[in-house]
Amino acid sequence: MPFKISLPWKISIFLVAWTVFISFAHYQLNFDHGSRKTVYMGYMPVITNLASPLLDNASKDNDDIRFKALKFASFAEMAESLRNGKIEAAFIIAPLSIVLRQQGEDIKIVYIGNRHESTLVTRKDLNVRSLSDLAGSKIAVPMRYSGHNITLRKLIKERGLEGQINVVEMNPPDMASALSGGVLDAYFVGEPFAAQTLYSGDSERLYYAEEIEEGFICNLMIVRNDLIKNEPETVQMLVRAAVRSGVWAQKNVEQAAKIAAKYWNQPLPLVNYALSQPKNRTVFNRYLPKQTEMQAMADDMLKEGMVKNNDITGLVDDSFASKVDLDNITEDIQSIF
Repeated sequence: MPFKISLPWKISIFLVAWTVFISFAHYQLNFDHGSRKTVYMGYMPVITNLASPLLDNASKDNDDIRFKALKFASFAEMAESLRNGKIEAAFIIAPLSIVLRQQGEDIKIVYIGNRHESTLVTRKDLNVRSLSDLAGSKIAVPMRYSGHNITLRKLIKERGLEGQINVVEMNPPDMASALSGGVLDAYFVGEPFAAQTLYSGDSERLYYAEEIEEGFICNLMIVRNDLIKNEPETVQMLVRAAVRSGVWAQKNVEQAAKIAAKYWNQPLPLVNYALSQPKNRTVFNRYLPKQTEMQAMADDMLKEGMVKNNDITGLVDDSFASKVDLDNITEDIQSIF
């Protein structure tokens, strides 16, 4: 008499087999299986972190090292992953690096992603022409510890509008829909999130970041100091490729947009728009982290009550970025290495 498997057992066997299959697929997709070194990098899908998806893409076929880009939904989540050792490098919002250092994290700033690429946009139906027109309005910034928050609050004080504008925190991916839905009146964020409502026609530009603060720093790259101590050559390769990827992107905008759109899960026309409007707006060649700039940021954070002191001793390490050359960068993305 043939053996029959009952329906509950069939379901159980199927579920176990499916779990094994999914686990195997996840492993194959997310982990390298050879002997090459893998460096895990955290990033948010903004232009200032463009190097992260470009490095991931370019290093897929690299025999020696893989730079694996891990996308996060918030900077707070990324910071926690860095604390726990799940990532070794982070393309993170600049003031948060100061907070992490003062909380005892052994990290170094090794590279400035790029500059300017942030925009303050307002709801189109409000017809805003100056900051004073936003009195009584709600403006979103990525988080408390962001250059956007610091710069906007300084501007509000300069214009005598303290207490008249409500500045709130919001994750960048949520800003466009919040503005379009009338929840926000304006937001100040890195691209392509500002471009999202400009492109759709729901917003108007009030300020480019550089019109408020020349040399504006949105994000930068921090690296765990144990990686620097144990594998300085790996960090040098990481910083070199990150710096050179920006120059490559500026020379090959369409190729860079295609790669970024895939990693960011954003429409290609939007990413193209954000990278090219206006042309050469984003500055990729001022990548050297400077003690004076970060100290000025820490001073501003102290004035705003974001930190208890302005000590950033040991945070900035420009030794890797200062060794990078920008020669022989071609159309081939592999030339960033």
